[in-house]
Amino acid sequence: MSALTAPGFPERQIRARARRGTAEVFPAAGSYGAELFGPGADAGADALDRARIAPPVFMPERLEKLIDLAREPEFGDVDLTTRTGGFGASLPLYLSAFGSTRAGSGDLAVHASRQAGRLGIPMVIGENMVPVHGYRRGGEATRSALLDRIDAYLEAAPEGVGGVVVQQSTEDADSEVWNLLYSDPATRPLLESGRLAFELKTGQGAKPGLGGMTVVAGAEAEQLAGRYTVTEVFGPDDGRRLRCATPGTFTDEILRQQLRFMRNNFPKARTWVKFHPGRDIGDAARTAWAAGADAVTVDGAEGGTGWAPRVFLDQVGLPLGECLRRIGRPDGCLLASGGMWEGGRAVRALALGARAVGLGRAALVAVDEDPEHGLERLVESVALELRLLIGALGKYTVTALGPEDLWWPDSPDAGRSPLGCAQPAVGAAP
Repeated sequence: MSALTAPGFPERQIRARARRGTAEVFPAAGSYGAELFGPGADAGADALDRARIAPPVFMPERLEKLIDLAREPEFGDVDLTTRTGGFGASLPLYLSAFGSTRAGSGDLAVHASRQAGRLGIPMVIGENMVPVHGYRRGGEATRSALLDRIDAYLEAAPEGVGGVVVQQSTEDADSEVWNLLYSDPATRPLLESGRLAFELKTGQGAKPGLGGMTVVAGAEAEQLAGRYTVTEVFGPDDGRRLRCATPGTFTDEILRQQLRFMRNNFPKARTWVKFHPGRDIGDAARTAWAAGADAVTVDGAEGGTGWAPRVFLDQVGLPLGECLRRIGRPDGCLLASGGMWEGGRAVRALALGARAVGLGRAALVAVDEDPEHGLERLVESVALELRLLIGALGKYTVTALGPEDLWWPDSPDAGRSPLGCAQPAVGAAP
């Protein structure tokens, strides 16, 4: 039996991809010639998913590629390599933060780290890992969950691609997580190769405005009570407690000062910042880029692998598509996460300005299905879809995508993209 479940998420499809890889991009091969295919009944769950990917008839960039190759271009000619927050990456994907929850900090997370390394995509390690699980100091034999994940990634990652990103929140700052990593000989290979980044976390899609939450019991609850708020919410007869981290307080000036501090104190590490899907996300992203952030991550309300109140999961925060609309044309590297598990949603986010998209719940489900290769097969299936879709648009690099590649049927002006780029009307002269 599988250990994880993901209600409201396409768990069955993800597990199938973890088992069968690219075969799951298509209908069952045995149905070819015997079944008529059309859109599924559940297509278009939110605004971003409802946008149609709209290839043009005239494709000048395909002509350029044809001339360059001296043959007709194919989807295999699409180049998916990119720069992600200062790192070289083999694909426009990254492994999202799991945090210190039980699902995200045990063996599954280590397996996911190893596979992300083999894939050559960046990996983000979430907040509260050190305050909750500790950090190896001096001659201690016990290794932390954080260092286990870094080691697994480093052992598998090819030279020159990928990177490790470590978040820090309020409690992490008290534990001096970034200082520990920056001075640790174990992370020197990452620093020397320019593949270490620190991410300032201001919030997350699952619970905007709240800090991290986990369920703890017994001795662990007593141990964490000195650093966190540990409260009884499950009833007096239940030994479990809710551990709550603080979200931190930010203004535009506090954000600028924090990013300057990071750049000055850790000059060899890349500087990332992660935002929850707040209504002022556009201003926040522009403030971060102006302060020198190498990457801005926006976590849509669809995102999150951790524990959160139901009312937050269902009713709080902007959807990812609206976040991207409010940001508009990015001033720097923009990363997006929230509900990512297949190529269509990823292409839409990339067309709206994201440089790469994050796999969180989908990655954990895939690794739960197959700890050795589940994430790799899932990513292979997404990569194939990306090549097929980008090639169908007559483009051959990730950065060539743009808002003109999408059509929004539920927009008041369906002939315009949400970023304000006019699209030609039907029947208009080219």
